[in-house]
Amino acid sequence: MMSVADFASHTIGFYKKSAVDQLLMLTWFVEVRQQKMGVDANYLRECFRAAGIDPPDMSVYLPRLAAKKPPQLVREKGLYRLAGNLRRELDRRLAGDAVQVAVAKSLADLPSKVPDLTERAFLSETLACYKAGAFRATTVMAWNLAYDHLTRWATSTDERLAALNDGIKRKLQGKAVAIGTQKDLVALTERTVVECCQTAGLIDKNQAEILFEKLKRRNAAAHPSSVVIGQHQANDTISDLVDNIVLSLR
Repeated sequence: MMSVADFASHTIGFYKKSAVDQLLMLTWFVEVRQQKMGVDANYLRECFRAAGIDPPDMSVYLPRLAAKKPPQLVREKGLYRLAGNLRRELDRRLAGDAVQVAVAKSLADLPSKVPDLTERAFLSETLACYKAGAFRATTVMAWNLAYDHLTRWATSTDERLAALNDGIKRKLQGKAVAIGTQKDLVALTERTVVECCQTAGLIDKNQAEILFEKLKRRNAAAHPSSVVIGQHQANDTISDLVDNIVLSLR
């Protein structure tokens, strides 16, 4: 089950919200994610502390929110629950956070699986961009992570390096550049490198298609354009690249 800490840390803008907004969002979390009938002052204080925040004065906030017109909280049998209209509004705003938390957690869990320090730096920046809601930057950093992983993996053994050079030779038909290390790949475009890796049999057709698609999205995100890069696109980019490239090519 999702923890309060996960919900708070991976919900965009949570720590910038007012105490009232945080209180209402935590109440929503308790009702929806923990499936409780309501909350009392003590339980909400625990939620705030679990999120790493000093709790506000519940003896003031809870009655005040229940007394508003229209009310934001409703008190029944000693517990507070969200008023119907507010509950529906928060459902629309927050229901997708389970996906967001899962994506962010997949990134946060990766460092233990990726020993390379350079890749860990890419991971850290990708996660920071995602948590800040900077989805264009997230898309760019996720591509950098996956492409660096691909090229590092493809040149990390003599066998794969030989296959890559053969793929380059066949793909470029005699115009090949001899590759000895990862750094030598700067002589080729990113798309060409992916094509040569596919020709060499280092990646399959599905992996190549994912990389081509995400490279196109990276280009749209990195340059001024009317293309919208939102959370959904960032989720898709991260999930595809992490699952099918970073964790598959070991």
